[in-house]
Amino acid sequence: MSKIIARGPSPFIPGFTLQDVTLDNGVTLRVARGGQGAPLLMLHGHPQNHLAWRKIAPQLAQHYEVILPDLRGYGDSDKPASDEMHQPYSKRAMAGDISQLIDALGLKRVAFVGHDRGGRVGHRLALDHPEKVSCCVFVDIAPTATMYARTDKIFATRYFWWFFLIQPWPLPETMIGHDPAFFLRKHIDGQLKTPGATEPEIFNDYLRCYQDPAMIHAVCEDYRAAASLDLQHDAADSARRIGCPLLALWGEKGTVGQLYDVVETWQDVADDVQGYALPCGHSPHEEVPALFLQQLERFLASV
Repeated sequence: MSKIIARGPSPFIPGFTLQDVTLDNGVTLRVARGGQGAPLLMLHGHPQNHLAWRKIAPQLAQHYEVILPDLRGYGDSDKPASDEMHQPYSKRAMAGDISQLIDALGLKRVAFVGHDRGGRVGHRLALDHPEKVSCCVFVDIAPTATMYARTDKIFATRYFWWFFLIQPWPLPETMIGHDPAFFLRKHIDGQLKTPGATEPEIFNDYLRCYQDPAMIHAVCEDYRAAASLDLQHDAADSARRIGCPLLALWGEKGTVGQLYDVVETWQDVADDVQGYALPCGHSPHEEVPALFLQQLERFLASV
């Protein structure tokens, strides 16, 4: 039986309150909520938490009920033990969390926005639970299977952590754990192309979470699952397509935008796709929030 425990106002996102939502599967997710209207659920990526949406969430809350979970394994959500198959950190398991969260909040369907890992969870959510998703926005990603299938030296060099984090325990955990602040700073600075986009107090909160050995392990398990079990699920579902309207947004200065025709990659797996590049790196909602918000609100108003 799901339950919700109030944790008080968000210290970083005005008008939002924090809740711990325990799902039927026993996993507890930290969730920030604000606003009223049609539900809009937004999932962050690695190495962030729900604060990644801080620059646009208050504006969206003027028209929507905005729901900002921390993914399992990230932020202040639970970090369940994994297994040899990395199943607890498969995108199927993580999408199952979001499906159960929608139920726990008494909702039927949500508009979905996902960045980075959150977008990959959204891809699986749209396949496994299509009745719960009215539309999808995926931010600075191409499909996981596509990116692995087209791996070359340029991609492997720029996205080295896709191949570092999947190494067997405890190699990456030990190396990151030696200096989490260094790894986190280098990762964010390498991905974002807009100086100052991550304010010091926000970086410190990301670091607070990233210093937890359980989160470091969960991150590695997330990527290990992506390189193994998730690919198996994608192959088994190769004939299934995303049926709801899909908007892809990406940074023109980032790796995804430079290496792929992003819209084309999503047209391979979805029926109704549009997409646009924004003048930034990997995290448009943190780097160019006004432009990101303009594209997002236009899309949401059209579906």
